[in-house]
Amino acid sequence: MALTVKQAAKLTEPGRYGDGKGLYLQVTPAGVRSWLLRYERPDPRAGRTGKRRERWMGLGSVANFTLDEARERARKARQLLTDGVDPLDARRAERAKQATEAALAAAKGKTFKECAQLYFDRHSAGWKNKKHIAQFLSTLSAYAFPVIGALPVADVNRDLVLACVQPIWNSKNATAARVLRRIRGVLDFAKVNGWRDGDNPAAWDGNLEHALPKPGTITEVKHHDALPFTQVHNFVAQLRGRNGIAARALEFLILTAARTGEVTGARWSEIDLTAKMWVIPPTRMKTGKKTGKEHRVPLCDRAIAILHALPRESNFVFPGGQNKPLGHSALDQLRKRMGRRDFTVHGFRSTFRDWAAEKTTYPNHIVEMALAHSIGTAVEQAYLRSDLFALRTHLMADWAKYCDTKPVDTADNVIPMHGRGV
Repeated sequence: MALTVKQAAKLTEPGRYGDGKGLYLQVTPAGVRSWLLRYERPDPRAGRTGKRRERWMGLGSVANFTLDEARERARKARQLLTDGVDPLDARRAERAKQATEAALAAAKGKTFKECAQLYFDRHSAGWKNKKHIAQFLSTLSAYAFPVIGALPVADVNRDLVLACVQPIWNSKNATAARVLRRIRGVLDFAKVNGWRDGDNPAAWDGNLEHALPKPGTITEVKHHDALPFTQVHNFVAQLRGRNGIAARALEFLILTAARTGEVTGARWSEIDLTAKMWVIPPTRMKTGKKTGKEHRVPLCDRAIAILHALPRESNFVFPGGQNKPLGHSALDQLRKRMGRRDFTVHGFRSTFRDWAAEKTTYPNHIVEMALAHSIGTAVEQAYLRSDLFALRTHLMADWAKYCDTKPVDTADNVIPMHGRGV
C-alpha cells in the first residue's frame, strides 16, 4: 500500500517502507531518513541468460523532499528506464558534466596576474639570465598588472595590450618591448592550458606592427661603452695590483675576450692546462644555444699563470663561496670600486675587437671566431669545419702581449698575422 504523509512523518524505526513502484522511505539505525528507488537492469556480466541486477538510487533526504516530490523524482527516473537509460548512470554523467563546466568556468575566470605567476613558476627555473628572472614579474607589475592584472585572462584583447605598452613605447622602448614579449608569452601559456581562446592579441606580426612604430625607428642601438685599447695596458697593470678572485676573473676575461657569464661560470672540468685550452660547452654560450657547438678558447701564458695561482677548493674556477660561482655582478662592482664608470665590463670585447681591427692584420673572420660570433650564412657555416684554433692561439697571444706592454703611439705599430693559408 502507498504511504500517507502522516505515515511518512511517523516512521522512525530502522527499515525500508515501500510506497509502490519501487519507491521506499529508508530509516537507518542512526535515524537518517531518506527516499530510495529500487529498480532492476540487465546484468552485463550475465551474457544471454537474462539475469538482472538490483540497483538502489537515492532520491534525497526526507527533510528536503516531501512524499509527493519523492514520487515525482521516482517517476522521472522510471521514464529514463523506459527509454533504456540507467538513471544512476545518467545522474553521474550529469554531475560529471556540471563539474567539468564549473572547472572550465573557473579556468576562464583565471586572472592575467594569476597566469603570469604560474607561467613564471613553471618556466623561470630554466632561465639562465638572473637579471631577466628578476625583471619578469617586476616589469609586469609596473606596466601590465595595473591595466589587466585583475581581469580574466580570457578577456585580454588588443586594446588592453596596447594600453599596457603604448604609454612607454616611445620613451622606454626597450622596456616596453620586453613587457610586450612577456605579455605575449603569458597569453600563449594561457591558451595552451585552455584558459583563453583565439589569436594572441600581443602578437607583433600582422597585428601590433600596424599599431606601433617599429622599435628600430624609435631608439638608436646603444652599445656597451668600451675602454679604448690604448688604455688597456694601464688598466691591466692596475688590476694586477689588486688582490681577490674578482680581479683575477676580470683579467682572465680581458685576456680571453669572453663574456662575463662564461668567465664567472667557468668550471675546472672545462680547463685543459696542458693543451692551454678552455672549452666552453654550448649550454653556457649565447650562440651555442642555437648552434649546439662548443667554443674552444686558446689560453695565453698569462691566463695559464692566473689559473695555476687559483685555489682548487671548488668546482668553479672563480668561486664565490659555498661551491657557487662568482656573482654575475662581481666584476662590474670591482670596476666601480676602481673608480672606472666610463666603460662596462662587457665593453672589453669591443676593446679587443677595435685593437684587432686597427693594430693587426688578422682577417675579420678569425677575430669574429675569437669572440664566438656566428660567421656568415648557415650554408657558409656548414662548410666552415675548422674553428681555426691555431691562428686564434697566435691572435690571443698577441693580444696578451699588447695588454702587457705599453703601446707606442705610432701609425706603423701593426702586428702582422701569424701563419698562412687562411
